[in-house]
Amino acid sequence: MQEEKANQMLESGSADIRSPRGNLHCMTVIGQIEGHMLLPPQNKTTKYEHVIPHLAAIEESTETDGLLLILNTMGGDVEAGLAISEMIAGMKKPTVSLVLGGGHSIGVPLAVSADFSFITPTATMTLHPIRYSGTVVGAPQTFAYLSRMQERVIRFVTSHSGMSDEDFRRMILTTGELLGDVGTVLMGSDAVDCGLIDCVGGLSDALDKLYGMIQK
Repeated sequence: MQEEKANQMLESGSADIRSPRGNLHCMTVIGQIEGHMLLPPQNKTTKYEHVIPHLAAIEESTETDGLLLILNTMGGDVEAGLAISEMIAGMKKPTVSLVLGGGHSIGVPLAVSADFSFITPTATMTLHPIRYSGTVVGAPQTFAYLSRMQERVIRFVTSHSGMSDEDFRRMILTTGELLGDVGTVLMGSDAVDCGLIDCVGGLSDALDKLYGMIQK
């Protein structure tokens, strides 16, 4: 059993937590979220094709009462990040997220996809427009596609948090905060003040909240 738990942590960065207060599954999203394209082997990645069936198994498990999602990610593939976010948002079991270090770019929808979200005081979140890497065809259709992708992110974030559509759009287009780029960097309390994240807190706060939701 101990060997199985150790392999689970090594392979998927997840762990089952058994407690008299309830049985939790802790899942981590770290590094870069890998989508349809493989990233170099030296990159720390979270592979969405591993996470999605894992979430389905958690939802159907009779031995798991809730999900704790821990984030420290720089972002990554937009469609992969949104797919994971939609999976979490669609779960009936209680879910709580905790942003440690950073929850940047597509990590923002992931953070707000849970029923309740926490961020540590020193963690940061970067809000910016969608970027595209690789060859881009300079045509109106390309701009229209990117605009629609951006709308998907905005709608998801604003519908799963207390942040308004107007504030989110303003922050992703802010100039002067990022060198040679547009966007906004939010510290822990700033993310709460603007309604993006529910509460500033740490691991014990997130666990207490999740156990409380399970008891209800």
